[in-house]
This record gives sequence, C-alpha cells and structure tokens, in this order.
Amino acid sequence: MLTTAPFTELAAQMTGRVVTASDSDWDAVRQAFNVTADLRPAAIALPRDVDDVVAAIAYARAHGLRVAPQATGHNAKPLGTLHDALLVDVRALQEVAVDPAARRVRVGGGVKWERVTPLLAEHGLAALHGSSPDVGVAGYSLGGGMGWLARKHGLQASSVTAIELVTADGRFARVDADHEPELFWALRGGNGNFGVVTAIEFAVYPVAQLYAGTLFFGLEQAGAVLCAWTALLPDLPDEMMTWIKLMRFPDIPDVPAEVRGQAFTIVFGAFLGDEEDGRALLATLHELGPAVDTFAMAPPGVLGDMAMDPNDPLPYLSATALLDELPDSGVEALVAAAGADSGSTLTMVELRHMGGALARRVPGAGARATLPGELGMFSLGVPLDEASAVTVQAELDVVSRAVAPHKVGDYPNFVEADTDARGFFDEDTWSRLRLVKALYDPSDVFRGNHPIPPADVRSL
Repeated sequence: MLTTAPFTELAAQMTGRVVTASDSDWDAVRQAFNVTADLRPAAIALPRDVDDVVAAIAYARAHGLRVAPQATGHNAKPLGTLHDALLVDVRALQEVAVDPAARRVRVGGGVKWERVTPLLAEHGLAALHGSSPDVGVAGYSLGGGMGWLARKHGLQASSVTAIELVTADGRFARVDADHEPELFWALRGGNGNFGVVTAIEFAVYPVAQLYAGTLFFGLEQAGAVLCAWTALLPDLPDEMMTWIKLMRFPDIPDVPAEVRGQAFTIVFGAFLGDEEDGRALLATLHELGPAVDTFAMAPPGVLGDMAMDPNDPLPYLSATALLDELPDSGVEALVAAAGADSGSTLTMVELRHMGGALARRVPGAGARATLPGELGMFSLGVPLDEASAVTVQAELDVVSRAVAPHKVGDYPNFVEADTDARGFFDEDTWSRLRLVKALYDPSDVFRGNHPIPPADVRSL
C-alpha cells in the first residue's frame, strides 16, 4: 500500500538529489518535453550513479511506490500523473565513449543524440538516430528507433549490443546476447517496463558522406508532390530513405525569417550513395520545380537537424499511424484534411517511407524487430490555450480519419496517449514480454510509458 514518506531518508542515501513538490524547482524538474504532460509523481529522484539508482528503487519498494524510469522527458504523456510513483530521472548519467575501431558506442542513460552524432562524424561513422538531436538515446532505442538510415540498417533496437540496468530487486545487471538473453530481448522494444537503464551500448556504421537534403514546394502543391513521391517509393533502394511533410511554420521570432509564417510541402531524403545516383532516384520530384533544393553530398552529421524538429519543450497534441499504402484516393483525402485549402492549423503532417530492413527480422533481434506497413504517419499541432487545443484535436482526428482505411498498426515511440500496449505486438511477442516481466518484475514495480503487465504464472 502506498504510504506517505518525506523522502529525507532517500536523499541521505543518494549523492544526487530528491526533488519534491515543496522544492522551488519542482515545476522545472518535472516538466516533460511535451508541456501538456502534467507529471506529478510522489517525488523525483535524480541519481548521479548506479548506486543512487539502487537506493531509489529500494526506497520506492519499501514505501509502496512504483518506479517510473525517465531520461529526457520525451513520450512522457502516457505515464499519467504518477501520483503513486517515484520518478527516477537519469538525466545526470552522461558518459559517452566511442570506440571507432570496434564501431561501438557506450552512453549513459541520460545522453541525448546531440552529444553522440558529432563525435561519430569525426570518425566517418553514423548511428541510427532519429529526427531530433534532443531525443535521448536510451528511450529511443528501447522503443525501437526509426531514423534516417532505417531502410538500410533497420531499427536502432537491433543495433543495441548491451544494456546495463537496475532491476526491480535492486540488482545491477549487464545484459546482452549471452548474459540474460531473455531480458536483453525484452528490453529492445519493451520500453521502461523492466528496469532503470543506466547505460546502453550499440553498433554504428561507416558513413563518411551521403547525399542528403530537402526539396521545398508550396503547400498548394501537396497533392502533386505526394502523388509523385508515392509513385517513386516501390523502386527506391534500401539505401534511400525519404520523408515528406506538410508543414506550417509559426510566425514567431525563433523560426528563420525565410520560412516564418509560411507553409510548405517538403521532401526530405538521405541516400547512402553518390550525388549522381541520388539525384537520378529523385528526378521526378526535381522536375516539379522545387522553390528550394538543399540536396548535396555531406557528412552524416547534417542529419541531426535536417528534419527541423524543435529542440525546446513545447505544448503539442499528436496523432500517428502505420499505413500499408497511400493510393491517389488516400492522397486526395490527406490533402483535403491538411492541405492548403483545408483550413487546418496543424503544424505538421509527416509521412516516412518504411519497408526495406524495417520489414526484415534479423537473427538475435529484440521484441521490437520490425514495423508493419510501408509508411509511418505522424501529425502534430501546437495548442496555445484550451480553446485552440479543442481545434487542434479535431484537426488531428480529421487527418486520422483520412488515413484510417490504410492503417495497419502503430509505432510505440510516436504514440503519446494511454494505449493498450498489446496492440503494438503480435500475440506471441506480447505473451513472451509478459512472461519476462513476471520473471524480472512480478510485483509490477516499473511503470513504463506503455505498460506491460506481468503474466499470471500461477495459471500456467
């Protein structure tokens, strides 16, 4: 049973801090990246090392609290208020070590991609990071991790080689393919349901240069650009990853003057090849006459900011879906929902080309090894008050209905709502995840952002 505790005992056991509602920086510390998430845990532990994590978990268990692991505050909204939980935030675990010869990287649980990708670029290496340098490596990896090189190299979870964590019984463990392989399997896709991750190691790939950039078209060209883009997809090699966004830039000083307050259809691409071949693959898009073309040969470090994702916390509402296709009728429905004449205020509707290695299961992969579908959709709007939040949600619902006939699933890292996580997995994977949960956390101490309940082993 939950008990009231002043947390002074835990604070005395840690070298890091324990923050409660009585502290002056409580609101700043509990703020998630999406500021519409109102996390109000019993307290927040900010460990500085593994021993602090062990102490925090032991204290939570002794006082009837659950434990919610967190690092960078992304995808926090599904956690709920956390009134019965100790939030263990590992943002201070900032080790970064690159082994260029072995093509391996080890990072602490709180490290963001912005600290990793520049170091790799110096050695002609690239990681399977996503669209924002502000995202944490650990959380991104535990949920799958779909980035710019995913059609060639798959999900980031499949490149993870070892994970260090503290389990529910307070034990520090290093797991990999040979040491506690079932837990290693479950962690790679099971999010924060199995322990507090303190470090993660992963493979990286030789990429000295690639052909990458953007094509800017007017938003009124969305239908023509979408049709041309979807027609290209079946013939693109795995070395080419392309995205498309219907994007409205807000009229605020933080936005570059050349796009501020304007709306565009933007094609993004990253090609593991040379400029001649890359340009030929995108020829039909170039023929549509983009207003801006930034494609060029560049080091992989350019991928970190290419998507133009915000790096600072902001309020937003979102919707997502994995799609099997988007035929011309689907393009027409999407443009009607979010195009230039739709009246929509949504900041972004994004489609990512999937397939390739994202659809192929590799030996030794984890619980999240593949993603269904050919396209990943993510739409986002920024509400400024309660009234605009109602409008944004209605507009997101219109986009979701437009693509609903083609929906085949969801990508958990994009789902920012309280959702039954079994829908993210096939029946066998879900059952296996629950068995691993029962083995390592039978009392359901850990509250991941998409919870996996332990199996009832008494009925087996």
